[in-house]
Amino acid sequence: MKNKIKKGSIFFENLAAKVTKAAGSTPAILLAFASIIIWAILGPFFHYSDNWKWVISTGTTIITFLMVFLIQKSANKESLAVQLKLNELVAAHEFASNRLMDVENLTVEELKVIQKYHVQLRSATQQEQSLKQSNLMNEAARMQELKKDIEEKINEEIKEIMDNEQK
Repeated sequence: MKNKIKKGSIFFENLAAKVTKAAGSTPAILLAFASIIIWAILGPFFHYSDNWKWVISTGTTIITFLMVFLIQKSANKESLAVQLKLNELVAAHEFASNRLMDVENLTVEELKVIQKYHVQLRSATQQEQSLKQSNLMNEAARMQELKKDIEEKINEEIKEIMDNEQK
């Protein structure tokens, strides 16, 4: 049973990828444009009847309905891929905070707290006149201390938020 579900999932994944690629191609745009032109040209032959109007209305509605889901699936996949790439970059950098690995799963309030942290970090680093005037090793150590201080404040704010949510 699981193999059938997995095979079906793979089939639809491949189908969605191919349709997404085809739908965004130049031939697809030309086909859509040609369809509209042909439909408009056929109007006088069908005396601009209700059926003639319903053909384009029904066709565009069905295509739009299907494309909404296809676009959402494609966007979800792209978003996940970008998130994984960013996570890899964060994990690879020795001074980066691993708390940002799953930042997309945080609440808006928690994201605002982290945003405050980065604003404070940026303000602190702007106080330096130039990177050329500072020793890189001393700068890295100072940044680590600064990060620790700010992170402690952030953790306190997050704890307050969590306590307030539990009440």
